Amino acid sequence: MFSVVRLLDVDESARERVLADVDAAAARTGAHRRLVAPTLSGSRNGGDILVHLRFHDEGEWRRGAAAFEETLRDDAITRVNGAAYPGEPRQAHPGPSGVYRALLLRVTPGTDAETGSRFEDELRLMTRYVRTITAWQLSRALDPVGDTGWTHVFEQQFTDEAGLMGPYLMHPIHWAVVDRWFDPETTDVIIRDRVCHSFCELAAPILD
Repeated sequence: MFSVVRLLDVDESARERVLADVDAAAARTGAHRRLVAPTLSGSRNGGDILVHLRFHDEGEWRRGAAAFEETLRDDAITRVNGAAYPGEPRQAHPGPSGVYRALLLRVTPGTDAETGSRFEDELRLMTRYVRTITAWQLSRALDPVGDTGWTHVFEQQFTDEAGLMGPYLMHPIHWAVVDRWFDPETTDVIIRDRVCHSFCELAAPILD
């Protein structure tokens, strides 16, 4: 599988038009899974519109990429963050999937491979304990776009918004284990740039 995420900042007066234009452009890419939706309140650096496209392979994306990216050059789109990445989604816990969330982050250059692997393992560990996660994927980013040279995309499906904002963000595995990688007051910090935390409503599962 090969996926693409784009987080779009859009002038408020043009958001409905841009949402429709981007959704139409996403359909023309031939992606076998696609999501184009307004972000929900609580997203941080996450844009106004979240786009997720999933292809069978990288070649499918490359064939339609130029035309899709041209749509994102709309003057009403003021900023774009995102990445492309290979990988396979994993199923987690049973339940409905009402929210999709994407986290874009950058591991500090020069971080040694062993430390980077431990960080990735601890992100994966969260999906075992947070039972409101129904599916997930952790990927190393290709072709980063935007403010930062993103190195990872960590995405999940949640049962609902409450399952993200409560059981996930407030779980001890989050604040007692994973947060140290992001905390500049600890010696373990390897994420120093501002992250993109973006989520939206999900009508049907896309991580499958």
